[in-house]
Amino acid sequence: MSASPETLVTAAGRLLLPEPGTVISLTPGLRARAAAVLLRMALDQALDAYWQRVTPSMTRIGKHRMLCLEWYAGHDTARRCCTTWSALSAACHYRTYELPPAPAQIHTRLLEVTALLAALRGRPGTASVTSAADA
Repeated sequence: MSASPETLVTAAGRLLLPEPGTVISLTPGLRARAAAVLLRMALDQALDAYWQRVTPSMTRIGKHRMLCLEWYAGHDTARRCCTTWSALSAACHYRTYELPPAPAQIHTRLLEVTALLAALRGRPGTASVTSAADA
């Protein structure tokens, strides 16, 4: 059984800001990269749960679920989700010619993932109905 998105976000927060008195054996860059992996996993799980509620067939192809999110969850949520997922994906990859992500950058993404989890937990389809009425 896998951990819930909220548990993954909490674990990422502990990596970024360890409790006082904790022996830290990892460098800040390595902790930030590990936190980015956990945050991307949390966002993926939240997207899967969202599409499972809306239409279960959408969970099979990751690219389609991101492209169609605007029509179901609203433009702002879809844009934030795509931007955050892309930034976390870039932070997860190790490249010898780049510095690791800064903990402050990943902490900003942690706050964004927390907000997106709340937005994706909302009722599916309500954002597209309201945006269509505003047009």
